[in-house]
Amino acid sequence: MSGFHQRVFSGMQPTSTLHLGNYLGALTNWVAMQDTHECIYCVVDMHAITQGLDVWGGPKVLTGAIREVAAAYIAAGVDPKKSIIFNQSQVAGHAELAWVFNTVARLGWLNRMTQFKEKAGKDRENASVGLYDYPVLMAADILLYKATHVPVGEDQKQHLELTRDIAQKFNNDFAERIAELGLGTGDQGYFPLSEPIIMGPAQRVMSLRDGTKKMSKSDASDYSRINLTDDAEAIAQKIRKAKTDPEALPSEEKGLEGRPEAENLVGIYAGLSGTSKQAVLTQFGGGQFSGFKAALVDLAVEKLAPIAGEMRRLLADPSHIDAILGEGAARADAIAAPIMREVKDIVGFVRSR
Repeated sequence: MSGFHQRVFSGMQPTSTLHLGNYLGALTNWVAMQDTHECIYCVVDMHAITQGLDVWGGPKVLTGAIREVAAAYIAAGVDPKKSIIFNQSQVAGHAELAWVFNTVARLGWLNRMTQFKEKAGKDRENASVGLYDYPVLMAADILLYKATHVPVGEDQKQHLELTRDIAQKFNNDFAERIAELGLGTGDQGYFPLSEPIIMGPAQRVMSLRDGTKKMSKSDASDYSRINLTDDAEAIAQKIRKAKTDPEALPSEEKGLEGRPEAENLVGIYAGLSGTSKQAVLTQFGGGQFSGFKAALVDLAVEKLAPIAGEMRRLLADPSHIDAILGEGAARADAIAAPIMREVKDIVGFVRSR
């Protein structure tokens, strides 16, 4: 994307313990991108409170969850010196820019957002305005830093498209003013049209109990997921109990079609080992699940148990995590504040600072 510095923004909600799906679908990519992009990784605590108190647990639970997610980032390999790690509510620009974007976004655009319909369920009239407006705040999160790239899962692609629509409409609505102030960047306008990054063989990790459902923090069964806080014994037990089918593993990827549990476990092995599904099948094809699961247990414990251990160490000193988040917030605000001042000038607000 010419004219814009390569900058990544992404974040996770502190609404319960992160799991293997978050690790393989996002965190491993975040760690890799630290060497190729300027990275800003946020704990999106303002998004967390868009659902009922029974979902996010109330103030004391939220405080602990923010620290736990930050600890997971660091334990997984996100380096606070290389990347910016902070919690969203410490940078006022997120809320300020979201309000400006509320006047740019259109009701018709938000009415098409499928995730609101899924989360609100049948009782949509009782859902919070924040849950409905969530995608506009997400657009503000990204564009407050003029992020050029956003690592997203399939379920967030629609929100990123909305972010691009909001950026384009803002650029068009205020094109004359942007040019007058000399704030445009080439033919792109003021805000970049952020691009998605979707990568990795296990980008969509499914439930260990049902290969047709995504691994989720909200699933009632703890055996459906491997939490990043699980110790070696829990990791091993959950993999051994993971649902499979009676057939042997195929030697070709095509043989996984119609076998969701087999495909999921092969994908998890590929993600943890940094190889392809085909490479895993070349190694284990023709064998029974018992042998494959034993190898997967060894690999998962090797990769994930140290993360749980490091999280426990970090969480034993909350003041250390708070200091990292505070320093990250100051660095994030140093990028965001000048952009927010320019947005206010573009819109025509009077400001003395």
